[in-house]
Amino acid sequence: MYRYDEFDAAFVRSRTAQFRDQVARRLAGEISEEQFRPLRLHNGLYLQLHAYMLRVAIPYGVLSARQLEQLARIARKHDRGYGHFTTRTNIQFHWARLEETPDVLDLLADVDMHAIQTSGNCIRNTTTDPYAGVAIDEIEDPRVWAEIIRQWSTVHPEFLFLPRKFKIAITGAAEDRAAILYHDIGMRIVKGKGGETGFAIYVGGGQGRTPYVADELRSFLPKEQLLSYLEAIMRVYNLHGRRDNLYKSRIKVLVKALGIEEFRRQVEEEWSKIDHVSIDLPQEEYDRIAAYFAPLPLVPGPITDAGVEKRRREDASFDSWVRNNVLPHRVAGHVIVNILLKEPGKVPGDATADQMEAVAALARAYGHDEIRVTYQQNLVLPNVALVDLVKVYDGLVAAGVAVGNYELITDIISCPGLDYCNLANARSIPVALEIAKRFADQSVAEDIGRLRLNVSGCINACGHHHSGNIGILGVDKKGTEHYQITLGGSPGDDAEVGTILGPSFPAEAVPDAIETIVATYRAHRREGEVFLATYRRIGQAPFKEALYGAPNSGASSRKQLQEA
Repeated sequence: MYRYDEFDAAFVRSRTAQFRDQVARRLAGEISEEQFRPLRLHNGLYLQLHAYMLRVAIPYGVLSARQLEQLARIARKHDRGYGHFTTRTNIQFHWARLEETPDVLDLLADVDMHAIQTSGNCIRNTTTDPYAGVAIDEIEDPRVWAEIIRQWSTVHPEFLFLPRKFKIAITGAAEDRAAILYHDIGMRIVKGKGGETGFAIYVGGGQGRTPYVADELRSFLPKEQLLSYLEAIMRVYNLHGRRDNLYKSRIKVLVKALGIEEFRRQVEEEWSKIDHVSIDLPQEEYDRIAAYFAPLPLVPGPITDAGVEKRRREDASFDSWVRNNVLPHRVAGHVIVNILLKEPGKVPGDATADQMEAVAALARAYGHDEIRVTYQQNLVLPNVALVDLVKVYDGLVAAGVAVGNYELITDIISCPGLDYCNLANARSIPVALEIAKRFADQSVAEDIGRLRLNVSGCINACGHHHSGNIGILGVDKKGTEHYQITLGGSPGDDAEVGTILGPSFPAEAVPDAIETIVATYRAHRREGEVFLATYRRIGQAPFKEALYGAPNSGASSRKQLQEA
């Protein structure tokens, strides 16, 4: 895990001191809110519906136990006792008090953390595979390059005021667990013809008002040339990106307007002009950073454990949790543990200070001091010995985060919505809670099988509804909250934007609509077929008919749902 060096530490401290002065001037009335806005945004501070919100960076989703404990202290002392983990693997404190934010930033700096570039029109936190370094299908650990990109992009003088916010994701595994095709730039570590590793580069993906799956820009780029190539992409975007129209300002719009061939031509032309030596990383610097991510000296062990098997036979909840939440590790005798912040009845992605401290303690005792945050708003202990699995589970039960629903229908991704966000059209949290309640029976959720359900409170798509197998979008319909349903989205290697099913539903009808969709799937599925496979095989028509009735058939199911 990367540790700040002297430069990192001094830089973060100077930024915190600078922001303390800016806050003091704002509180004294020396600068207006309009003048203060760009200053606070570059330090991760938003003004939402009810209070300021501070978004803290968790670079590539990696935390130490000490860092998670510090986040718990901040939640308890400077918020309302909890934090919200986001789809960018950051954490948000939704009740920040302006006068206390410099103190919070100092507390973050104490543990090598900050809130720089978590907002504003700049390069945001680079995300990656939550199982990086431990996945059995990994070619190379992508965290090394995520850290290199962090250092390259932080306060890069050329890219601090882009046309719009910019997001990068990278994976080093055969399976895409970082949704790289929904990013402004997505990267996959691949092997070249001679066995050397490099990058496949994708560009122009994103969600929001105009969702797109990224196009391939380059099938293979030597990894030692990555930074100069990224610089070329950013320069083309910075030059041509629309600054006159907020809705057309993302790189995805530029790529579609130019076409991928023309965009590629301009990037290659720009790249040919760049002084590569001054930008690309020397091998010794790469080696220095890579050393921080060296594999742990784990001792291989048996792939089964008598204690674990005995507990599975005696405890159905433990057996379900192991079956759904525990994954193989690249070192025999170890496992990857997914910790779901999706207990039915609890806000997706929220963790209390007590829960954060409990997970940190488990990481210190049984997880080699490391926690990961996923874009699905969950946590991971990536290095757990199989013999310790029962102890980890019991600790999670005591903390209230032992639900075994990883990638089931109740593992819902949800943005904060209109309960907090001043951009939202509708509430996301109550809808997510009600759906989770409907499918809280673990046997029912397991019978339904793998199904991604995502909820967004507005078209900005912070809940990634476009990529959900079932997506729910909150819309404003004549002053009332309605919800549009999409089907068929996918965030992985088979990335696809979901298709709108039909007219929207009022809030009270949404859970019934989801039950109808799930019932339709269960009626049509084949043996072993997950929701997305069934949908792609039978198409939208059966779901649409179940919800809205057959064409020209008179009273529809939708009308009945609305009147229920």
